[in-house]
Amino acid sequence: MAGIGHNSGRVDEPGQSWRKHVWTKARKDLLPTLPIEIVRRRVKRAAELGLPYRTYAGIRASNGHDLIGFLFSSNALRVLRAGQKMPQDRADKMHMLRDVRRVGAAQSPLRPAQLALMSGIDDAIIAPRFTDSWSAMRETIRSQLPAPADRFVVVGDTAFEREWSEAAAMAGYLVADEYFAPGMG
Repeated sequence: MAGIGHNSGRVDEPGQSWRKHVWTKARKDLLPTLPIEIVRRRVKRAAELGLPYRTYAGIRASNGHDLIGFLFSSNALRVLRAGQKMPQDRADKMHMLRDVRRVGAAQSPLRPAQLALMSGIDDAIIAPRFTDSWSAMRETIRSQLPAPADRFVVVGDTAFEREWSEAAAMAGYLVADEYFAPGMG
């Protein structure tokens, strides 16, 4: 949880509306000039990631990189204790993902080794604790990911898990029920 005085990622400093206007215009000017081959490749990549094209394009445009992985909270996977199986709809979605790292973040009392036993997970890490500071959350996530954090999207269930994305400067956050919904991507 963020401490007293934290702005939850909002920028209220002077010039924010101008920067937003310029960024929005630049994105709008860029989109019509993309060659059709690039658009087709990105549509295909969005499908490999299980994302709608619009969501994928927005994430890619916001950080300038392709996604290489997802960080799934154990809550998002619906695995809350050792031996519990992931629901079939979530397991099916995990298996259809192509060319992407699937990292699970084990929240207490679950341990990474217990989460790693699940099919569909490439790696498992220790999730930040509720009592961690913003910088501790950042360090916990960044030190355990197999690649730069800005190339991963968090898929989670709670506002606390959304904070992981913000604290570690990750590519974005997706609500688990929307990501795993039938027909998504």
